[in-house]
Amino acid sequence: MTPLPLPLDLTSLVLRTDFADESAWQGVKDDFRRWGCYYSATYVEDPAYRDAAVERLIEANATEGDPGWLRHLFVTDTTTITDPERPLLAVDLSREPGRTFRVPPRWYASVSDNLTLGNMDFADFASSVDPSGVFRGFEQT
Repeated sequence: MTPLPLPLDLTSLVLRTDFADESAWQGVKDDFRRWGCYYSATYVEDPAYRDAAVERLIEANATEGDPGWLRHLFVTDTTTITDPERPLLAVDLSREPGRTFRVPPRWYASVSDNLTLGNMDFADFASSVDPSGVFRGFEQT
């Protein structure tokens, strides 16, 4: 698999793995604009990642310590495309590789910004999800 690309400075990687519905993908990006977080993401639309499972994405990550190593990423998968709330799959690539939770675009910036700056750990968000496994802000838990 193609190695994961680096996101732009102070952004998180938003990786598209579902290519079935172009208008739904544009809808995800429209939701990012709506919630003011469009520019806190680096969008990757490379078909090399089509239907990639979390395990494959972990394997595609650079080795810890390498300049291309990522600590987390967000995946736009089939659930993201088909669910009206468009929850992205947040994936831990560092402390607990493969640990995941969902986050709708409305709360993406809070998660991405804090993870990117190192203010909080992935586990802080993953342990604050609702019963359906979705992070909807700390005041909701």
